[in-house]
Amino acid sequence: QVELVESGGGLVQAGASLKLSCAAFGSIKGISSVGWYRQAPGNQRELVASIIRDEHITYAESVKGRFTISRDSAKNVVYLQMNNLKPEDTAIYYCKQRARTGPAWGNWDDYWGQGTQVTVSS
Repeated sequence: QVELVESGGGLVQAGASLKLSCAAFGSIKGISSVGWYRQAPGNQRELVASIIRDEHITYAESVKGRFTISRDSAKNVVYLQMNNLKPEDTAIYYCKQRARTGPAWGNWDDYWGQGTQVTVSS
């Protein structure tokens, strides 16, 4: 019903920047929240940044001041601008969007992207 397509990952050196994109496709009637998560080998998936109802923006402490989450509501696209990347930012980054595909009183469901690899070398 809803497909998320991510792009923008890659291999960079420490201090560089990357911008991730996540576009949602399908019969979307509304999106209430969006977020970026990451998972490094041997670690659990963790929240990097999120926007809830276009009002509340949250960042993990480890990325505050370096990463910026934003969204284009008209295009159902979420971005993660990552500056001053560090080797500890190396992980697979996943996008999540909570969307409604039915009527206004219907359910909201979480949809995940396929993940994009970010590797930061020292």
